[in-house]
Amino acid sequence: MATTKKVPLQSSSLHNIFNGGTLKKKTIEKEMCGTLKKKTIEKEMYQKNTQPELKKTDGIKRQRITGIPKLEDAIDAGGKNSEKCTLILTEGDSAKALAMAGISMVDRNFYGVYPLTCKLLNVRDANHKQIMENAEIQNIKQILGLQHGKEYESTKGLRYGHLMIMTNQDHDGSHIKGLLINFIHSFWPSLLKIPSFIAEFITPIVKATHRKNRTVLSFYSMLEYEAWKESLGGNANAWAIKYYKGLGTSTSKEGKGYFQDIEKHKKDFVWVNENDGDTIELAFSKDQIEARKNWLRQFEPGTHLDQREKSIKYSDFVNKELILLSMADLRRSIPSVVDGLKPDQRKVLLCSFKRNFIKEAKVAQFSGYVSEHSAFHHGEQSLDSTIIGMAQDFVGSNNINLLQPNGQFGTRHQGGKDHASTKYIYTRLSPLTRFLFPKDDDILLEYQTEDGQSIEPVCYMPIIPMVLVNGSEGIGMGWSTSVPNYNPRDIIANVKRLLNNEPMESMDPWYRGFKGVIEKSVTKEAGATYTITGVIEQVDSTTLRITELPIRRWTQDYKEFLESLVTGNDKIKEPFIKDYREHNDDVTVHFDVTLTEENMNIAIQEGEEIQAHHHNCHDQYAFDSKGVRILEEFFHKRLDFYAKRKGVLLDNLELDLLKLDNKVRFILGVIEGEIIVSNRKRADLLLELKQKGFFHKKDKRNGCGVPKCRRG
Repeated sequence: MATTKKVPLQSSSLHNIFNGGTLKKKTIEKEMCGTLKKKTIEKEMYQKNTQPELKKTDGIKRQRITGIPKLEDAIDAGGKNSEKCTLILTEGDSAKALAMAGISMVDRNFYGVYPLTCKLLNVRDANHKQIMENAEIQNIKQILGLQHGKEYESTKGLRYGHLMIMTNQDHDGSHIKGLLINFIHSFWPSLLKIPSFIAEFITPIVKATHRKNRTVLSFYSMLEYEAWKESLGGNANAWAIKYYKGLGTSTSKEGKGYFQDIEKHKKDFVWVNENDGDTIELAFSKDQIEARKNWLRQFEPGTHLDQREKSIKYSDFVNKELILLSMADLRRSIPSVVDGLKPDQRKVLLCSFKRNFIKEAKVAQFSGYVSEHSAFHHGEQSLDSTIIGMAQDFVGSNNINLLQPNGQFGTRHQGGKDHASTKYIYTRLSPLTRFLFPKDDDILLEYQTEDGQSIEPVCYMPIIPMVLVNGSEGIGMGWSTSVPNYNPRDIIANVKRLLNNEPMESMDPWYRGFKGVIEKSVTKEAGATYTITGVIEQVDSTTLRITELPIRRWTQDYKEFLESLVTGNDKIKEPFIKDYREHNDDVTVHFDVTLTEENMNIAIQEGEEIQAHHHNCHDQYAFDSKGVRILEEFFHKRLDFYAKRKGVLLDNLELDLLKLDNKVRFILGVIEGEIIVSNRKRADLLLELKQKGFFHKKDKRNGCGVPKCRRG
């Protein structure tokens, strides 16, 4: 009887085949060279051939155009007075409705309105097909009468002499303005040099109404509003405040008011010199990634456009407004080195603590609660995904999930995408979460304010660096982050070493439940790189058993890959394996793969090794640290925070002691008849207590330092 031979093959060329790699390194290099040459040729061909194609979609100066849905054309557009006409491009249909209400107060002959249904394509690096198939790009060309490649010295050849952008006063609105400017600059830079060709229409972000005399003040930036509010001192309650983040918040009546005073709300963009063009290119060109990183590094908090100015230089728009979008994008995409969280995750955590979320609720219901109590401005579907992601606990997800997954929150079979509808799954805080984020820290956190509402802190301060515990992946503007998961026990051991002034030990990535191999290699060029492989065993001369896959190689994807080896694929034309059998479940991986003896020998002997999954520690941008450096940076921040917390706790204990002393003295005074409580006015009693040396101080936690007086 033949004996079963099991040989671990984590380092063999079988991984080349069974982890989706190619068989030979030289083949890859050849393909890469071919790809680079192909891209160069394609770029040259694009420059040569696309101009005639793009000209086919040119607009022309004519009085009437048809076939563009939702366009409200100016009566004189394309006519003899076209230079006086302004096309208003709005952010969506609701903004169009506001603009339509507004232009009823000005000369309708000279104003047209067209709503953008989504963010405009970044045409600077788009290919010919993308531009030709983009309906909004083609519509704008037709509406304005733009001709591709033409140098414009005036707007006489256009259907409109002016373009006015009307968007929400938020980061998305800034992005839309930037993309429109980028579109014109990419194809018709001469138009930007024509005075008053592009303008923006601004609306208030905040309105303050006096509660008595009904005076209304409008503010066009939060800095302007905050300065005014601070100047009021204790009189702020005399005003009712309303926040206007979206154009849809304004009524038609308000829209008419804006347009009645159109010069106050219209700001022209101004071309000063070629630096304006360079700055636009810096913000939108893929070739400017490194320059864009340096641009973002030089960002200074408090940067903003002065809304009191009547015109805006293009360079100022990029450097003082668009940069705020880029910084917000980084904060949304790249986690903090301190808490390992992104803003949406902090909102979820804030609302979990605020709600004392120990009783489970449906994810859909909790998502609505978070949206309401944390000033969440994006789609609730995005928030649902955040909540589900914080609760997932399958291999390759969280080492410590902060929320409890009560229901089907997804498995390693599809990488969590196989979760149930948010209407059917429940969640709550995990028991460990409040230990990781102590309640005593809450009072010291730096909470932000939005729309007059206190929201999540700038960052939380967990007792260990959660960015290392659960890892993180994200792509921001100019940077990406890819931090692997580490073992919480290794992290805690290193924290203890730092507390004892001992050197830290290096840590290797670790994923809860993973049975594969993680190997470290160090090179001068790449630094520390980890190779993460699954487990393949040779059972006999024709059978392989796969019992683990590389991290984030999901079972369903791998099944489809094996299917392609049965039928043949682009890299391996002929079928390479005879068959496979699945014994997988929601937690474990188990494939038995059958090959011919010939193909088994080929797999063992063929080519150089290409491992399954690499993780380069140089990708670890978590707002600027990596590996043990992340831990060390976190350690000093957390240690300083402990010192602050100790001071606050001591102050609170002293206050509690003083309050107890006041209560004892008060009770004894009443018993002994030294303090008369019955039939006395509260003010008189408080005056007497003050004269007797009782402590009277407002306490944020419990109010007054003396007992409340009851009428006897």
